[in-house]
Amino acid sequence: MNPRTPLLAASLALGLGLVHAAQPDGAAPQLMSAPVAIATPQEGAGLVARLTALDARAGLTTDYGFRLGSQHPGVVGQKITRAQHTYKNLRVFGSEAVVVTNAAGDIVSVSSADRRPGLAPQASAPGGIVAPAAATPPADLTPALSGDEAIALAVQNVAPGASHRWPASAELLIYPVMQTVRTAAAVNQPAAQLNALDLEEVVQRYELAYLVQLRLARDGKVIYYDVVVDARSGAIIAKWPALQTVIGSGHSQYNGVVPISTTATAGGFQMRDPARGSGGKFGAMAITNANHSSPNNPDPGAVYSHTGNTWGDGQQYNGGSTTDANGQTAAVNALWGLMNTYDAHKNVLGWQALDGNNTATYIAAHVGTAYDNAFYDDSCKCMYIGDGNSFTSLGAIDVIGHEMSHGVTAATADLIYAGESGGLNESHSDIGGEMVKAYARAGGTGAQLPATGNDWMMGKEISRSGQPLRWMYKPSKDGNSPDAWSADLKNLDVHYSSGPNNRMFYFLSQGSKADPASEYHSPYLTRAPLAMTGIGNDKAYRIWFKALTTKFTAATNYADARGKVLQAAQELYGAGAPEAIAVQRAYAAINVGADIDEAGGGGDGGEAVERVRNGGFEDGVSGWSGSTGVISAHSGQAPYEGARVAWLGGNGRRGSETLTQQVQIPAGATSAQLSFALHLDTAETSNTVYDTLTVSLRPASGAAATLAIYTNLTPATGYQLRGFDLLAYRGQSVTLSFAMREDRSKQTSFVLDKVSLLTK
Repeated sequence: MNPRTPLLAASLALGLGLVHAAQPDGAAPQLMSAPVAIATPQEGAGLVARLTALDARAGLTTDYGFRLGSQHPGVVGQKITRAQHTYKNLRVFGSEAVVVTNAAGDIVSVSSADRRPGLAPQASAPGGIVAPAAATPPADLTPALSGDEAIALAVQNVAPGASHRWPASAELLIYPVMQTVRTAAAVNQPAAQLNALDLEEVVQRYELAYLVQLRLARDGKVIYYDVVVDARSGAIIAKWPALQTVIGSGHSQYNGVVPISTTATAGGFQMRDPARGSGGKFGAMAITNANHSSPNNPDPGAVYSHTGNTWGDGQQYNGGSTTDANGQTAAVNALWGLMNTYDAHKNVLGWQALDGNNTATYIAAHVGTAYDNAFYDDSCKCMYIGDGNSFTSLGAIDVIGHEMSHGVTAATADLIYAGESGGLNESHSDIGGEMVKAYARAGGTGAQLPATGNDWMMGKEISRSGQPLRWMYKPSKDGNSPDAWSADLKNLDVHYSSGPNNRMFYFLSQGSKADPASEYHSPYLTRAPLAMTGIGNDKAYRIWFKALTTKFTAATNYADARGKVLQAAQELYGAGAPEAIAVQRAYAAINVGADIDEAGGGGDGGEAVERVRNGGFEDGVSGWSGSTGVISAHSGQAPYEGARVAWLGGNGRRGSETLTQQVQIPAGATSAQLSFALHLDTAETSNTVYDTLTVSLRPASGAAATLAIYTNLTPATGYQLRGFDLLAYRGQSVTLSFAMREDRSKQTSFVLDKVSLLTK
């Protein structure tokens, strides 16, 4: 090999992701960077070229492509871009990659949901999946219907006679019809004993279809639906609601006298906050007076104005003027809530406004008459609140935080508002509302979320009966929401399927109780201690928010969420950190993944067992197969620990090298954590992928799974630990493979050390 320069670490990962260096003990993770400009055409083309090069390296044809979507700031110096997968220039619904790039435009990480034809897992006989080859795309990609015809069919199906509040749209795409199947290890398992990781979403078939987005109004109600229409026959393939709602110094109704940020005008003051957000409909964050405009097609009205700068009387709206002191109170509620939502995300996470790019939003108060609703509308990126009838005014702090959090989801993961992904969409809003509430109750300042100030109940303040809409710590108290995942979860309304994830977040933040009679107890926590330890609001929300914005895709379900939230925790705090352990336990508490012991907890499972033989290469080639000549004590490279490493590549000529080892993951395993130290250096200088290291698992039967691909694109100083959760492979013998490919010139070196697979 040719050790020409000190080695640097790679940081590109596909599939299950990677682990970055954790923050120093006690240090808060980095804030997001300042708002980023939308990528220039040249920057966008460059990113697409790099992603296409990765596809080409994997052997994909030019039928496969990418279409760039939204872009947001990441941690300082980084950008987050969503790249939609295309097949023959048509978007594949629910298939996308979340790409993090650094200031130079190099790819740092990729989190994907790949449902493209020929690549996604396909349905086979009941009880398992086969290698991706079964389902094929439509042979003819020419639609028999026009977009307008598809819209007319969708309206007829959803709400005949309704009027369009916003213009409808119809996008021609390839729609994967999904099917839930059991993994091979769970084929004979009783249904009542299934865990979320025992099931997998696979493609049953592909359809050429229109995604029709309807934003309708009829009989005093807004009716928002997304409808999938077969582009040949006109049949309705799928549909789901798209209205994201919580159905069910100013004098604030719920919080006493609160400071609010207004703008001075020639005649007095406006509820227009110039310090929070820019652009948008009103040039800054604002509260407007809808003045009983019909919910059928609400007009936000004008920005609230007043001759003085003291607003509201702190009382429930009495039905009179919407501009006198009593009418102003709903606007005070809304402005204070919106200010705290903005500040909590900016000051703690560096996330500015809803889209991360500081685009101003607004809230319209006094929608309808005695209207029992508040909803977020992504068409205007704004919120509407009613005065309530069964409820009091819908402008409570957690309701505002909830609805504005829908805006964050719409701008980032854009979780499909149906099934498990819809439940996660609603859950993020409940989590966001609860975190904003805690921040506001503690004074609305500071760079950390406070540990107190929560009641873990959604909408309690707006309830005339005193009963909240939802209990996050015990969702089943509402009579409809389950406490844990089951195979039936995807069939529930999204306001109920959110329940298990709400409970997960409560446990992650606050911990659980060991007493089975307690409402804070989970029967799924069986390891030591039975009462899991929480990590607090601040760390829990940082982990969750990172997963939502940099890893979740539109189709993320509970099982996928667990893996991606765990990745976020590992990246922020370390692979074996208490925070990562807490994520695994919190998800286990809702029947998503298996429980594990906390550090030092003892437990009933004994010590972790190492499944990789000679992972530090100190015994030479023992345990390894393939290009074992790469294992040695190299004078040009210090090991991560010990004396030997495995140095793949670094030759500066065309070639390939592979190291493999067969490992067994016990059927009774409750934890299976793969990790290794990786150091990377390259002499390549262009923005093209030339040299790769692919990390994969190959089961005894079935298709290999790619865990990560590291390339010459993104060197970084020092060894870095990579971590992957392999619990989904329990009960299987798998071959762990590190495969390097180098082109004909300019070396790239991939140096491995401390390869480990610990099971418990």
